[in-house]
Amino acid sequence: MDLVIRGARLIDGTGDASYTADVGIAAGRIAEIRREGEGPRPTGARTVEADGLALSPGFIDMHAHSDLALLRDPDHSAKAAQGVTLEVIGQDGLSYAPVDDRTLAQVRQAITGWNGGAPGDTSVDFDWRTVGEYLDRLDRAHGGAGIAVNAAYLIPQGTVRMYAVGWDDREATAAELDRMKDLVAQGLREGAVGMSSGLTYTPGMYAKDAELTELCRVVAAHGGYYCPHHRSYGAGALEAYAEMVELTRSADCPLHLAHATMNFGVNKGRAPDLLALLDDALAAGADITLDTYPYTPGCTTLVAMLPSWAGEGGPDAILARLRDDGTAARIRHHMEVIGADGCHGVPIEWDTIEISGVSDPGLASCVGKTIKQSADMRGEEPWVTARRLLINDRLGSTILQHVGHEENVRAIMRHPVHTGGSDGILQGFKPHPRAYGTFPQYLGKYVRELGVLPLEECVAHLTSRPAARLRLPDRGLVRKGYRADLVLFDPDTVAAGSTFEAPRTLPVGIPHVLIDGKFVIEDGRRTDVLAGRAVRRTET
Repeated sequence: MDLVIRGARLIDGTGDASYTADVGIAAGRIAEIRREGEGPRPTGARTVEADGLALSPGFIDMHAHSDLALLRDPDHSAKAAQGVTLEVIGQDGLSYAPVDDRTLAQVRQAITGWNGGAPGDTSVDFDWRTVGEYLDRLDRAHGGAGIAVNAAYLIPQGTVRMYAVGWDDREATAAELDRMKDLVAQGLREGAVGMSSGLTYTPGMYAKDAELTELCRVVAAHGGYYCPHHRSYGAGALEAYAEMVELTRSADCPLHLAHATMNFGVNKGRAPDLLALLDDALAAGADITLDTYPYTPGCTTLVAMLPSWAGEGGPDAILARLRDDGTAARIRHHMEVIGADGCHGVPIEWDTIEISGVSDPGLASCVGKTIKQSADMRGEEPWVTARRLLINDRLGSTILQHVGHEENVRAIMRHPVHTGGSDGILQGFKPHPRAYGTFPQYLGKYVRELGVLPLEECVAHLTSRPAARLRLPDRGLVRKGYRADLVLFDPDTVAAGSTFEAPRTLPVGIPHVLIDGKFVIEDGRRTDVLAGRAVRRTET
């Protein structure tokens, strides 16, 4: 035995009652589980005494934006220190494979606020074009050593549409649809676990349901799942959820709802309506899961708030429209009066839009202030401030959007198909604390302090349930023969250190994290181990 963890409170990921046990690890896998009092204790080359600590499977972040961070930062303590041993990237329909040269340049500009990597940024060598090449790039990152934590990939439908159709707001031709289906099928064959969409982001939002259904049929045929950021989390949110349920049932495709919540004033207290919709679909045989983060504000880019018509043609066209006074006035009217589809059909409230990051360090004085606060300081209207920032930062600004409701967050996280996803954007001077704190926030605030979930049930939400959605045959449980992706934490002290004031603070109460039996966090400190690899879809 390479390692024995002795006397831990074993929370095995099933949701069943915990018990005291010794766990032996050999060759990166769980080799023995010996309950307290059941015969001689296992021995190994190394022993960790775990009195007072809980031992659980590694946490799976079902919604991550570490697509470039894993390649840029070998430390990646933002996730490793939380106990995350696997992230699902390629989210919200926009990521970096599959691409050609044109598409890569466009997507780098479009989501620089999420990931950095704008054209001209040399911190990452974009030497891939296909999904398989990107996954291989993860495996040989950092001089061939690998990445900090494991990563699975979703094919981004918006990028696929950008590649095959461009940025036009129109239906795809038959040939373009066939090209998109081929790209999705190829990505799934090369190891992607499913497909994502960002249906409030251009150009993916230009796809009609018929197009999405055809793509979902391809996903289903290859054993994957569909993960949409659907068309509205505000006005029309329930209708948007119902649309995704019906679409995936028509395609016979498993559905995983991204950051599934009910936001904005129109949805205060309406989580039971969403859960009733999902329960009816589940009772009728639908295959549905969802993820949430345990916070009320959201996080995205400022440009995402614009109406979809303003995004047609891509980033350069957006900037041209913003620079034109007449077109900018139309954009403003849609945002402030009508309610832009980019802002979920709700007229924007500038005092809820806080700038969390900028691409141009010269604009850093905006960070930490709402658009309204910055405008008031300048003695101008909020739209004037927002427009100037969009132009000067070349669409690279990220925001916190303070539009959530605590009662909705709590109700949804109790649902049995719920899983945890940070939606963590690691860019910016003042990122959302969920990037560094989601998983200890669940365990500390929502389990220990508020009692929203029992500890064993919460761990199941963070481990075995996401592993089942990903169809991973040897992860998500503490079980003999499974990979030794494990977390040792103190249930009495575990807590998110990150706050809105100090969002990059690491958590407390998580002394050890292992991937394939190797310590990536030891005694609360990041080791130099890079045990993470691309986790490829294995079932058809």
